[in-house]
Amino acid sequence: MIKKHVVLLLLLSLVFRAFAQTTVDTTQQIVPGRINSAEQQKKPYVILISADGFRHDFAKKYNAQNLQRLGAEGVTAKAMIPSYPSVTFPNHYAIVSGLYPSHSGLVNNTFYDRARNDRYSMSAKAKVADGTWYGGSPLWVLAEQQKMLSASFFWVASEATIKGIKPTYYYIYNEKTTLQTRINAVVEWLNLPAVQRPHFITFYFPEVDHAAHKYGPESPETEYEVHFIDSAVNALQKAVKTTGLKNVNYVFVSDHGMTRVDNENTISVPASIDTSKFVVSGDGILVELYAKDKKHVPSTYEALKKEAQNYKVYTKATVPAHLHYGIADDWHNRIGDILLIPDYPKVFNLNNRKRTNPGWHGYDPALVPDMNASFLAWGPAFKKRLVIEPFKNVDVFNLVANILGIKHTDKIDGTDELAKKILIKKTRK
Repeated sequence: MIKKHVVLLLLLSLVFRAFAQTTVDTTQQIVPGRINSAEQQKKPYVILISADGFRHDFAKKYNAQNLQRLGAEGVTAKAMIPSYPSVTFPNHYAIVSGLYPSHSGLVNNTFYDRARNDRYSMSAKAKVADGTWYGGSPLWVLAEQQKMLSASFFWVASEATIKGIKPTYYYIYNEKTTLQTRINAVVEWLNLPAVQRPHFITFYFPEVDHAAHKYGPESPETEYEVHFIDSAVNALQKAVKTTGLKNVNYVFVSDHGMTRVDNENTISVPASIDTSKFVVSGDGILVELYAKDKKHVPSTYEALKKEAQNYKVYTKATVPAHLHYGIADDWHNRIGDILLIPDYPKVFNLNNRKRTNPGWHGYDPALVPDMNASFLAWGPAFKKRLVIEPFKNVDVFNLVANILGIKHTDKIDGTDELAKKILIKKTRK
């Protein structure tokens, strides 16, 4: 009888979990009571599109005809350089905050915070929606503070209340909502009366990243998803034209690139790591050790250096300066005391899997060019038929701020160099 009762409870638990996984919130969230000021109603519009994992050469490599055409009509960068580590959450936030990951506090997809004695993880919905994890001021926060409405169909941190603010219109991240529904939402936003119409919109695609991780960046599956993005962006800009708005500008970016790694001969967890002395965080591309007592750092560092094969060992004080990931840059005290960085194309296997994914990102873009991201821009604000050299992704923040006339006073890492190169004229003074 007891066994039957236990089996019944297990079955009910599995049913509940399956139900919980299928019931996601796909409804639009609206913050009431906001309007555009009369001044902001005169401003242009920017739609910032991200295709996760869309490597700098994917449009050309897979003949994404629409993206190549749109970029050729406006601006195409040979590459956009992601911030380190070249992973999803830190780089999406770098683009909208103008801050390197070490400066925003979003130092990795998963990391440990000493002061909180807590971990942030991109898979933990409650943490992602908690604005106290995020430093700086994303573009939508600044826009709303200055009485310009914003909207987000997904972007890192757009569900979080940062400095008391969320976008006026936003959706909780899910992969259930169809593309047509998402495009329709953008059109509906832009068809709203001027007082209610958002001028800054973010739009995110996960598909290329998913395929390139699972099958590799040179796979037919990745090519298929590149063409999906190509068609989707074309459909979006065609749909937006039906609104009759003339001053709509598009910025197409990715957070990072993708490369094929040696996923058969992976690096095991080093024997020198004593988990009773260190909190271990990270993934295949970056492992960080947080000392429970700092006295253990020197001896563990030396032991790891002697043991190291196919990876580099750094203390927070010896990390290469160009990564902006060392002790001087650790504004929020969230970088590990010891860092282990694999030599390309090696990856760590922290969970002892038989085989990891063939596609990875996270490496230093200066050493692995496949990490570099895409950048295209078109619309009335941009110069025509312009190809530019690679630049750092934090400059996108300044670019959008210039177009929309968004003022910012906090210290950031982005500069106006990109805006000066590609805008017909700067809007912001």
